[in-house]
Amino acid sequence: MDQPKVERLLRIMKMLTGNTSLTIEEIAGQLSISPRSVYRYIDTFRDAGFVIKKKNNCFRLDKSSPYFKDISSLIHFSREEAYILKSAIESIDENNVIKQNLKKKLYSVYDYNVLAETIINTKNGNNVKRLVEAMENKRTVILHNYASSHGNDIRDRRVEAYAFTTNYVQVWCYCPEEECNKLFRVSRIGRVEVLPEKWKSIRKHKPGFIDIFRMNSSRTFHIKLQLGLRAKNLLVEEFPLAEPLLTALPQNQWLLETNVCSAEGVGRFIMGLPDDIEIIDSPEITQYIMSLVDKMKNKYNATS
Repeated sequence: MDQPKVERLLRIMKMLTGNTSLTIEEIAGQLSISPRSVYRYIDTFRDAGFVIKKKNNCFRLDKSSPYFKDISSLIHFSREEAYILKSAIESIDENNVIKQNLKKKLYSVYDYNVLAETIINTKNGNNVKRLVEAMENKRTVILHNYASSHGNDIRDRRVEAYAFTTNYVQVWCYCPEEECNKLFRVSRIGRVEVLPEKWKSIRKHKPGFIDIFRMNSSRTFHIKLQLGLRAKNLLVEEFPLAEPLLTALPQNQWLLETNVCSAEGVGRFIMGLPDDIEIIDSPEITQYIMSLVDKMKNKYNATS
């Protein structure tokens, strides 16, 4: 099979597993090929052992098909990895043939804005597999010996795990004990036990928002910061998804406007560069910084 056909096969695979269901005619239109050709590609998937499902005149490639997980584990990136990869490719001279080939190969299948997931760390692989099994069968799990950084404790958590973040680093769970949705870091789970008990709170499964500082919450608030050159460079290096949110100002200054989940992530960043960052219009951040300063004063006054 020549390269154009391989690329079309991969693009059809993406379409058949995407969030939007497409008809044969819609797939054919997007690829500029005939509906008959689309049917032939689908037959190729079926002959290779993939399960093809049809609903409302739309075909889907079942993700539980043999080989699917093996294939998907080879071509996954986190959003940050995808953004860095895209930026690295764009930094190459426009006339460089290698750049053109890289863009053609990557973008013919993936849009860098929606690249998701990354290769699972073997250390966490067994826990991820059990969580996937639980999600597919809608079963409750126990996260044994979960080490919480916020609660500063290690204990078992009985939860309904229903979605991973884009790189399997964290998993969204509904916690019946606390009656809320929370993110749990996979690397902090000692062991996952899948229970026979089915989910009881599916309607309450609502993933929250994750901001550029990797904090999460069900609510967000707006921030506006002015950064100097040093702060801007460190921000982009540590939090790559912040780069498209920056606006250049005169005299090597930059404006950052975005929504964040809490003051903690951005507050820690500001505290590390207080002389190079100005809080423009973010009362929540100002209040958080002032409370940290007061705590530090009280701590050191008590020891002096």
